[in-house]
Amino acid sequence: MEQTAYLVLENGAVFTGKNFGFAAEAVGELVFTTSMTGYVETLTDPRFYGQMVLQTFPLIGNYGVMEADKQSAKPALCAYIVKEWCQEPSNFRSEGELDTFLKQNKIPGMYGVETRRLTRILRESGTMKAKLCLSEPDMEAVARELKAFTLQKAVEAVTAEKAYTACAKGGIRLAVVDFGVSKSLLDALAARGCAVSVYPAFTPAQEILAQKPDGVVLSGGPGDPLAETGAVHEATRLCTAGIPLLGVGLGHQLLALARGAKTRKMRHGHRGASQPVRDTRTGAIYITAQNHGYEVCSETLPATARESFINVNDGSCEGVEYLDIPALSVQFAPESCGAPGSVGFLLNEFVAMCGEGNKHAAE
Repeated sequence: MEQTAYLVLENGAVFTGKNFGFAAEAVGELVFTTSMTGYVETLTDPRFYGQMVLQTFPLIGNYGVMEADKQSAKPALCAYIVKEWCQEPSNFRSEGELDTFLKQNKIPGMYGVETRRLTRILRESGTMKAKLCLSEPDMEAVARELKAFTLQKAVEAVTAEKAYTACAKGGIRLAVVDFGVSKSLLDALAARGCAVSVYPAFTPAQEILAQKPDGVVLSGGPGDPLAETGAVHEATRLCTAGIPLLGVGLGHQLLALARGAKTRKMRHGHRGASQPVRDTRTGAIYITAQNHGYEVCSETLPATARESFINVNDGSCEGVEYLDIPALSVQFAPESCGAPGSVGFLLNEFVAMCGEGNKHAAE
């Protein structure tokens, strides 16, 4: 028998639906993503740590679950909200069902929700905390619980426990600092001829530099960049090493903080696969995939930095090029399958920076 579920928002609104996946309650930050496909990638994206993810696309689960599409070993989100889920997926790649996947990973789900109205509330009022309840909620008790909830130690929860090799062969040696790195980024770097070593988020810069990498990537990840003071300190040290640096997502924000800029929380963030950004050098528009709730304050960038990409919708900072050190950063995912008009050229530029004068390309 289907169990009634209740979604209680921080502003007191209550939505009713049905439970699927794992039968449990959850508290977290409610966010929405606009991607029409890629729900397996969404479910396994470390950047969703501690968040309740709302899918704006109405039907989820119709092509099943595939191991190859996972971005990490297990989901980091705390709940999954959809309009409708498919019980019988149809796809030649399908290896499992959405409901089963959620149960196996102990992720509660909720369906039958008015997702369009819920999304409008989040767009108008901004991201807010919420609780998924499996019994009629005590509104006063839930309000106290939501007020007390804070997302803590997000990066610590998703970073690698120890260093590992993602790709052993390659002429250019890259060190990736894992703040919640996605498999697609590691694969994209390997596809460009790079040997990729991954380090836990709190690895000292000195330890990374001792391995003599040709470049360092600060990966994307969840949470507030201002909470990662240790990471900012180590990023500052990396900036003095004179080797190429690439910041992606959270890494983009941490690099900006290390250079003296500021960050702030956005109203509802950018989450989805259709965020338009403008290249300030050429005026070209690119459609990007993004997942973040914080931004770099472009007006606080130092004189030695230049805003390289701007979000077309809201004017927020989407990329920075540093003029005094060999470093660049982007807020969006720079991975690309090589499609025309994609942003994959950014990884090519970074790899080329790392290849200038490196000692390993001929090995």
